[in-house]
Amino acid sequence: MIRVLATGPLTTTQDLGRWGWGHLGVPRSGPADAPSHHLANRLVGNAVDAATMEVLRGGLTVEFLEPALFAIAGAPVGVRLDGVPVAFGASVWAQAGAVLSLAVPRFGLWSYFAVRGGLDVEPQLGSRSVDTLSGIGPPPLAPGRVVPIGGLVAGPPGAADALIGLCDRRDIELRVSPGPRHEWFTRQAQELLVTTAWTLSTDTNRIAARLTGPELALVEPRQLPTEGLQIGSVQVPASGQPIVHLANHPPTGGYPVIAVVDESDLPMLAQSLPGTVVRFARRAPGRA
Repeated sequence: MIRVLATGPLTTTQDLGRWGWGHLGVPRSGPADAPSHHLANRLVGNAVDAATMEVLRGGLTVEFLEPALFAIAGAPVGVRLDGVPVAFGASVWAQAGAVLSLAVPRFGLWSYFAVRGGLDVEPQLGSRSVDTLSGIGPPPLAPGRVVPIGGLVAGPPGAADALIGLCDRRDIELRVSPGPRHEWFTRQAQELLVTTAWTLSTDTNRIAARLTGPELALVEPRQLPTEGLQIGSVQVPASGQPIVHLANHPPTGGYPVIAVVDESDLPMLAQSLPGTVVRFARRAPGRA
């Protein structure tokens, strides 16, 4: 078991997410940066569906109540065990009674704490993910909470040969394909989407990334019935400022979607700090 002593701004449990419930209005949720979540699990030999702790901007402190193997991946943080620096991006053994603490990341937002066997919190609708939009799932972790360690082990601990290195980038490019309402927008708006250096707003979270820049105008005002949203949808509300939907996005929305970001580019956006310049690039048809 693990006792939570401090959590920083936000610490939640996340696994692969709550798939197959979108038709009932239930968000998928899951990790904001899925590759880093998977890497943390791989480093300790966990099964792919094991739950980790997703930590926003560091500040996590936990006490191991039993011996355990753990690893930290994602946004690079200083890691200390009983006050002694230990490796980031590698598996580390902790004795019972040891205290782990994470500093504020040098860059990036989300770090992932995996323990061998996974976090054994009670699943809801088949997932241990905390859904910050609807409140489904276990509540965000708080000081004093004791979390059991599960048995979702896949094999021996993995090596860090595939360590996903986040870069301290203040200018990122996201590949996009036309969205279902692309033609609702003026030609100028369609070009502005891919020629503008957008700025990532402070009003950004696990649900969506808000961008600021020129207004994306419709050809004519139109009413859109609520329709399905997929992860990466670039929705344009009445303000004309685009919103990119991330891991905890709602399953439906009532604003037109001008484009869809390639899902493999979304972790880079999710890890970006407010003020980052975001550019969109048209993805060539038939190319990944």
